[in-house]
Amino acid sequence: MTDAAPDTAPGTAPGTAPEGAPGSAPDNAPDNAPVLNVPQDVLDHFAKLGVSPQTFSGGHLGEKLGIRIVEASGDRVVGTMPVEGNQQPYGLLHGGASAALAETLGSIGAMLHAGPGRYAVGVDLNATHHRSATSGLVTGVATAVFKGRTAATYEIVITDDTGKRVTSCRLTCMLRDL
Repeated sequence: MTDAAPDTAPGTAPGTAPEGAPGSAPDNAPDNAPVLNVPQDVLDHFAKLGVSPQTFSGGHLGEKLGIRIVEASGDRVVGTMPVEGNQQPYGLLHGGASAALAETLGSIGAMLHAGPGRYAVGVDLNATHHRSATSGLVTGVATAVFKGRTAATYEIVITDDTGKRVTSCRLTCMLRDL
């Protein structure tokens, strides 16, 4: 068991930002607004590129897949993706879509861990598909396993609407200076 991230304010759950903090949902945000513990300069960088904070590190692929970031910090990233539109010909969630969700979530965590002036590049992704999903949303939770100076590794668990594990992944990212 690990302690809360050092960048988490006292009394704030890991992965959430205190109200009004940079990267937190504004007071007038809808209830489903993402809870991002993301430095404002990172949000500003992606905003200049015209990328929504809900998909900010998924880029155009994330938008096409319908990935939405629900929570983000260097320790834990949570995101969802619809099964509809991401199915293979038999109507099952495509394994490549699950892998893209996993790499997106782990990469966001690694980028946030890396800090300002640095970026993360995925160098190894492993995915094991346990069961199929045919409808609804899948939810991925990326949890930091190792956070070093030059590399970061995340375990990503993808579950269906009933909470059953669909896919288990591990992603290692190399951390580089801009």
